[in-house]
Amino acid sequence: MTRDLIPLTTPDVSRFARALSRQMPDAEKPTHLELLNMLARAAGFRNHQHLRAAHAARARLDAPAPDESFDAARVERALGCFDAGGMLARWPARRNLQILCLWALWARLKPGLALDELQINAALDGWHAFGDRALLRRDMIGLRLMHRSPDGRAYRRVEQCPPPEARALIRVLATRLAG
Repeated sequence: MTRDLIPLTTPDVSRFARALSRQMPDAEKPTHLELLNMLARAAGFRNHQHLRAAHAARARLDAPAPDESFDAARVERALGCFDAGGMLARWPARRNLQILCLWALWARLKPGLALDELQINAALDGWHAFGDRALLRRDMIGLRLMHRSPDGRAYRRVEQCPPPEARALIRVLATRLAG
């Protein structure tokens, strides 16, 4: 005979444990915490604290992502510095746009990959059209988007989360490159 799986959910495990405890004979009745731990172990958790932590983590993960507000006009101005193929065609005059453009170049670097100076120069040359790879390299290092080894032989992207405007710019440029 096959066993039917019947899921059991309860809005409050503590109230459920209390109701279950009332149905047990007094001689065998565990404490409230012991009963909570038994229920948690029966559900596959180490104890009640583990169950609570897993539930809290699930609630955080299921919560909608916070609305990322960003200056769309600034992203649009930064996009104006790139050509239709996603190449940085001109270096913007405003510092905040320069930083956004550097984030877009940062996103094209492979995470965890160490490049020597010739390789980073070749990559930057392929991503910009105004012929100043040293400016881009120095600025990315200065903004801590890229790290250079003390002997200057290895360049590596620094892993971090871009700001919302940079993420928006990176997304738009990625669709341009893919399409």
